[in-house]
Parts: sequence; structure tokens; C-alpha cells
Amino acid sequence: MHYKVNKPYGMLSQLKSNDPKEIRSKSFLGELHDFAPGIMPIGRLDKKSEGLLLMTTDGKLSDRINRSGIEKEYLVQLDGLIGQKDIDILSKGVEIGFKGTRYRTKPCKVYLLQSEPELPAAHPAIRLERHRPGSWIKMIITEGKFRQVRKMTAVVGYPTLRLIRVRIGAIDLGDMAPGAVQRITDI
Repeated sequence: MHYKVNKPYGMLSQLKSNDPKEIRSKSFLGELHDFAPGIMPIGRLDKKSEGLLLMTTDGKLSDRINRSGIEKEYLVQLDGLIGQKDIDILSKGVEIGFKGTRYRTKPCKVYLLQSEPELPAAHPAIRLERHRPGSWIKMIITEGKFRQVRKMTAVVGYPTLRLIRVRIGAIDLGDMAPGAVQRITDI
């Protein structure tokens, strides 16, 4: 069984926790839907990220997607007005910290958006444009290291304010509302 989920801001990319303290203080994917036994997320989105998350009961499929170099597309709201020079730097790959060492990200596609994308309102906890004007970019990467996009934009001086994954391979988020779950057959 396969599902696509529009993971809301503030929710962890896991079904539940066995820690009673976490159950009271955190939000989990299992709250969105009565998923089939054995379901697992394919990849993850951190607590502060939103958007497309795929779920499956097929562990081999999960492993194949995570290791295949499939494209993942993100809409990224930045703190500051990014210019073409920094977009070019991001596109070529940058050095980030990963598991206690330095890692150079693979080249990716980065595009400056000329207008703000049409999205549901941001969660109130996101501190949008509090210090300076912001900008939006689209990033398409083929890997997915821990907090990679956030680390990449920070390297060039533009912290990520809002991060929404909108596509994994040929599967896109479409107009799903935050928290929505949709069963899919073709993955």
C-alpha cells in the first residue's frame, strides 16, 4: 500500500512514539490517518518542513527511492533577497556538515521565483521577514542528507524560513491541504 501525505509544519515524520513524554508534546503522522500495519515513510521531512511525504508498506521500494537519485523538488522561502551569484553557487553544490564531517552536495537545479507561490498560510511559529525582505527559490536535488536544503541556503547567507517539498520523482503534492492523506497506486 502506498500513500502521499501533505505533512504539516510541526509534525514529526514518524507514525508514533513509545515515549509518554513525546506523545503528550509532539505530533506524529499516525494522527492523520489509520495507516496499514507495516507502513513507513520514504525519506523524511524535519519537524519544521512541510509538504509531500510518501508512505509505503514496501521496504524495498522505500530503499530504492532513497538510493536512486530521484529528483526531489522544494519551494524555499529565504531570509534575504538572494542574487544570481549565490544561486549559481548553490547549483554547483556547496560544502555542508553531515554526520560530523564535511560533505559536498551534488549539483542541483535552483531557480529564483519572481513571485510568491500560492500556498496555504505559513504556520504562526515561522518568523517570516522579521529582519529583512525575503525571496523564494525552487530547488531540485537528487539526494537528501539531513536538513540538506536548510544547510545549503545557510552556507550562502540566506537562512531557510519555510521549506515545502512539492515533488518526488513524478509524484507531486498537487493541491492537497496540509494534513491530507491520499492513497496512490502508481509509485
